[in-house]
Amino acid sequence: MPPLAAAKKQRNFSPKTFLSTIDCGRTIAAFPKKRAIFAQGDSSDAVFYIQEGKVKLTVVSKGGKEATIGILNRGDFFGEGCLTGQLVRMCSATALADCSVMRIDKKSMVEVLHREHAFSDMFVAYLLTRNIRYEEDLVDHLFNSSEKRLARILLLLAHFGKDGKPEIAIPKISQETLAEMVGHNSRTGQLFHE
Repeated sequence: MPPLAAAKKQRNFSPKTFLSTIDCGRTIAAFPKKRAIFAQGDSSDAVFYIQEGKVKLTVVSKGGKEATIGILNRGDFFGEGCLTGQLVRMCSATALADCSVMRIDKKSMVEVLHREHAFSDMFVAYLLTRNIRYEEDLVDHLFNSSEKRLARILLLLAHFGKDGKPEIAIPKISQETLAEMVGHNSRTGQLFHE
């Protein structure tokens, strides 16, 4: 298949439609706002796909310091660490809004990735894009002022530049969550890395 045709086929690929055809190893659950989907330290045995809603990923240090490491939207995957042998969850996932989440057990996900090339290509592209975002987040935290970090977070939350159009409604996020994303210490009122 020519590269242009392959790229067009990948763009037209719908993971939601495809995932709904998996016969076994897949369940769909509803999570109301603020309900935990999984907690840091839980067994890592499945990948999740957000059909509707938003999910917040957080991590807590041994000293009790909490940080928000991501806000995920409809169409995003999370919990994929199980595919690389991660035995326990490295973070917690909580519904930021009422969510519909598909849970795909590890065995079924691995089988689908090996069997369905269009899905595998889309999933790898998704993971690479997210990895680049995490690298950008790290560089942002290390080298930019708190004002620049805040501006970047707000633009990301508004999906500015995604498909060339900003989102009409920016999701409601508490000041505490926003401060965690920017690198603000709520106990001292100080910003980290300054």
